[in-house]
Amino acid sequence: MKYQDQANNIERGIKMQLSGSEIVIECLKEQGVDTVFGYPGGTILNIYDALYKHPEINHVLTSHEQGAAHAADGYARSTGKVGVCMATSGPGATNLVTGIATAFMDSVPLVAITANVNLPLLGKDTFQEVDIAGVVMPITKHSFIVKDIKILAKTIRKAFDIARSGRPGPVLVDITKDVTAAICDFKPEKPKAPEKAKKYTDSDIAKAVELIKKAKKPFIYVGGGAILSGATKEVAKFADMIDAPVCDTLMGKGAFDSYSDRYTGMIGMHGTKASNFGVTECDLLIALGARFSDRVTGNAKKFAKNAKILQFDIDAAEIDKNIKTTASVVGDLKESLTDVLSKLEKADHKEWMEHIKELKAKYPLEYHEDVLTCPYIIEQIDKATKGKAIISTDVGQHQMWAAQFYHYTSPRTFLSSGGLGTMGYGLGACIGAKVGNPDKICVNIAGDGCFRMNLNELATASRYNIPIIQVVINNHVLGMVRQWQTLFYDKRYSNTVLEDKVDFCKVAEGLGCEAILITKKEEVLPAIEKALKLKKPVVLNCIIEKDESVFPMVPAGAPISDAFDEKDLKAKKN
Repeated sequence: MKYQDQANNIERGIKMQLSGSEIVIECLKEQGVDTVFGYPGGTILNIYDALYKHPEINHVLTSHEQGAAHAADGYARSTGKVGVCMATSGPGATNLVTGIATAFMDSVPLVAITANVNLPLLGKDTFQEVDIAGVVMPITKHSFIVKDIKILAKTIRKAFDIARSGRPGPVLVDITKDVTAAICDFKPEKPKAPEKAKKYTDSDIAKAVELIKKAKKPFIYVGGGAILSGATKEVAKFADMIDAPVCDTLMGKGAFDSYSDRYTGMIGMHGTKASNFGVTECDLLIALGARFSDRVTGNAKKFAKNAKILQFDIDAAEIDKNIKTTASVVGDLKESLTDVLSKLEKADHKEWMEHIKELKAKYPLEYHEDVLTCPYIIEQIDKATKGKAIISTDVGQHQMWAAQFYHYTSPRTFLSSGGLGTMGYGLGACIGAKVGNPDKICVNIAGDGCFRMNLNELATASRYNIPIIQVVINNHVLGMVRQWQTLFYDKRYSNTVLEDKVDFCKVAEGLGCEAILITKKEEVLPAIEKALKLKKPVVLNCIIEKDESVFPMVPAGAPISDAFDEKDLKAKKN
């Protein structure tokens, strides 16, 4: 059958016989997939051959399968769609694992499609055979291995449904090569809208409302769930209704306008003192789509010790997992907040809000202004992009500074590996974000240690002329680890110094990108503005001091009320 005849029949919903590979592509089209990130190989060649005939699906060939997984992740986080990546069997599939785990920890909807050896060869240590469905079982919402073409379409459709429904997450579909070559009847179907099962009861809402009405010092703690549910408007309305301050998690960046007078900054290990002290003093802590991770709570036994805890979350497993709640509401946050709002009247906590305002004034975020620093660079990026860019990061000091000093006003504009802490995440994610949002400025901020891990994806950006800006915060050390070694390991800098002969500008140019070296404050803004005008991938190699530290900081295992900064350290020494 000619391709056009096949397309016409599918459009009319006519049943026809297709190969397994063609079924994969048609199912992707059914689900609205317009972009796939991947890397071909022997067992998945049939699928790539079918993909060749479908230019309506954009395939981005990455430099490494891990880059493909991170790009699909960044595409998903920034667009709200399901990200898709593909890889061949064996090492191709296992190279996706870190990206899949990253998506799982941060509740990112992603479908990874892999191909395996022929069915008769499974379990015989065949060349490039690995049980990838078994490997990823603990880090996916579900993993499938398809050994029968008759269930192929149903499985792919189910994978997308699982990935996007409830608490989102990654799903893997592994398909044996003979299934991709076999022929089977295929009938197109329209995808079903994700179900939003209402798990909470009227009694749950009533208890929540009662706690809120009785509170004198409420504090809102918002996480990534608010972004995933599309509840940012409801969060803002809720904060105004109950007259409460708002802090956010790393994953919650953009869920609440950082310019708001109510906003106190991030909470936790590198959160602001205003957030950490405010949460410690509040009498009701309201968690909206947040899971009380260890980086937020510090010493869980002393976390918000004066407060009752009210938790809203779509995942019942998160309730009472890390912090014991007084009451909880399990369900979609947008729906549950709407129900709560309908039963509340405008509150007035003027004295409490004045106290929070005083904390913010007393404990502002600060940095050294006499030298080139990462906070200064991020402030200039904020200025040049007017706060409208999509910012991705890797993991470490630069990640915390990006969370602290860029003003996030919209959801899906901050992409970072929060739960897994994946070094090398940001560049692939930035590429995925730009592909999914071609009209937006996309900037990746990475430390030199992280940048080394996946800098090969610069070749992907240059191959397709994807105009991203890669900022390298280059202090020639593993900054966050060195900070810990300075504070807690008596300055024993074991394997954290990166003083070598690597020239990132030459590397970037060798991979087809523009490169600009920055060593002074006055060079920063002109370099960013030039990068924005070039409309091609650009690397800004920013040389900063090796011993700049991220503050405030809470020592591991300490309560968040023990947050300290550089002034506290100096006072302690004196």
